[in-house]
Amino acid sequence: MRYVAVVCALALAACSDRPATPVFHAEGRPDLLSEWGMVAIRDGELVLSDRVEPYDLNSALFTDHAGKLRTVWMPEGASAAYRDGDVFDFPVGTVITKTFYYPVDTAGNVQRGDAGIRVSDRAETLDLDRVRLIETRILARREAGWVALPYVWNGEQTEARLMRAGYSETLTLAESDGDLREINYLVPNVNQCAGCHATNNTTRDLSPIGPAARHLNRDFAYAEGIENQIGHFIAAGYLTGAPAPENAPIAAAWDNSDLPLADRARAYLDINCAHCHNPVGPADTSGLHLNIDAPETANLGLCKPPIAAGPGSGGLRFDIVPGQPEASIFVYRMASTRGDEMMPELGRSLAHTEGVALIADWIASLEGDCN
Repeated sequence: MRYVAVVCALALAACSDRPATPVFHAEGRPDLLSEWGMVAIRDGELVLSDRVEPYDLNSALFTDHAGKLRTVWMPEGASAAYRDGDVFDFPVGTVITKTFYYPVDTAGNVQRGDAGIRVSDRAETLDLDRVRLIETRILARREAGWVALPYVWNGEQTEARLMRAGYSETLTLAESDGDLREINYLVPNVNQCAGCHATNNTTRDLSPIGPAARHLNRDFAYAEGIENQIGHFIAAGYLTGAPAPENAPIAAAWDNSDLPLADRARAYLDINCAHCHNPVGPADTSGLHLNIDAPETANLGLCKPPIAAGPGSGGLRFDIVPGQPEASIFVYRMASTRGDEMMPELGRSLAHTEGVALIADWIASLEGDCN
């Protein structure tokens, strides 16, 4: 009877005019996304619950062109502490979500979710007639640390269920030029989540990646109007100890051609690669440091031979050869989709053509040689 009561309550919450109530689960692995209450389905839309704040990043991790709706929620009276150059220090009880989706065309094919296609009248909602929901990942801050849980949406887009063992699905992506290509979309299993979120190879503790000042320092179109995200978090009581946005660091948007090429390239590498390639990260033995503040030395890849790239080197000698992207392992591995060659090695089945071009242009602009 208890199970029936829970299911009925969840169904009523999904159809109610009222937002769902956020719930922090201090232990266990809830089977259904709705048990967390962070998002709800109402009137044909995915909507956020009370005090669940949306946010976006200046430059985002590439995930096979999926769109992403990111949120954070904290218990009443709790707030994150500002940390310079690092993700904010979130309190126990924090729940971060990231919902992956694709816009859909009239034929039912998915389109690039990272191409700015309008999918709702409001930035913090998703119109279910315009999108295909794929998964929602949860990061929850418990007493013992962060836990990562992936939830996969059903075909009716009414509920998402925990998939601890991961999930894969073949999607047909319709490009703007009319070409169709298949995506083997992969949802990571619980252990694979650590491949990105265990940013310290010694502790192996999970951590968020995106919610740092340099990534969040940008405007967002909230329901109440456009506002800087850092300022909004401060006003909402979600952030303490932070400087004013104009005094906080800011990462370049990699796709903003009005910004310096080097800034865009470094920001792209920072968000896509530095969670592993940093001095203490899972790839610490590679000696390759791609964090935003890494100096431009051999540790950034300049004339650096690979430690153990195997076939990933493509027969090339150095990670970066200044002025020669075609001779650089960076470009070779980013353009590859082979499992034993490609970088990043998780989270994609496609090569990010625009990202590869950006890094190639940056390498072409570098002076010097490896003789």
